[in-house]
Amino acid sequence: MTAGRMILAALFLSAFVLESQGQAGQVIQIDFSNPGLTPSHWTLVVHPDGSGHFHSEMGKKPSEASQNYGSPRLDAPDQDRDVHLSARFTEGVFETARNHKWFNEECESHLKVAFQGWKELSYTGPEGQGSCKFNYARNKEIQALGDSLVSVASMILEGARLEILLQHDRLGLDKEMDYVVEAQGDGRILQICTIRGILERLAEDQGVMERVRKRARVLLAKTEE
Repeated sequence: MTAGRMILAALFLSAFVLESQGQAGQVIQIDFSNPGLTPSHWTLVVHPDGSGHFHSEMGKKPSEASQNYGSPRLDAPDQDRDVHLSARFTEGVFETARNHKWFNEECESHLKVAFQGWKELSYTGPEGQGSCKFNYARNKEIQALGDSLVSVASMILEGARLEILLQHDRLGLDKEMDYVVEAQGDGRILQICTIRGILERLAEDQGVMERVRKRARVLLAKTEE
């Protein structure tokens, strides 16, 4: 290799390392709170490679009239788990943050709409820091991002419910899987990849109903790459 090519190769490697280090230092987080829901508070952290972490806290149990994430039949206990999102979804999250000054802008619309829960989006990375908080966003793209991340959280919580049912109420899995298939189909829950583990267990477990195993296999086939 000539000296010129060696220099170009070194420059390329340095640029790649710097880009990788920059991406590794980027973090987006959503902090959600609504005392009328169970759980009442959760956070989801996302990194550029799709890795992340989900933490939820039950809070005080809401009244029967209040809503619940996903199915109202079962409350998931406090969660503290690592998750992994698809590459396409993660890219969209960071693209939206980049398009909106890393959340260094006013997000709240101040419209008189029903309370949906406070969603605080925040970014930390080489570009700096930013955050904005809203019930209903003034910008459609920010609102869509908030809605999609809430749907991801709903998927993670649904996976936790399936784990509880597998352990304590296998007959209850049939109705719960009906809900998962329906909610995944209409977008109420997103990112099947976050619950791949429990779906694989259900698909392979001879001790659960064949109908449950079949639904688990159908959902696994839709898992985002």
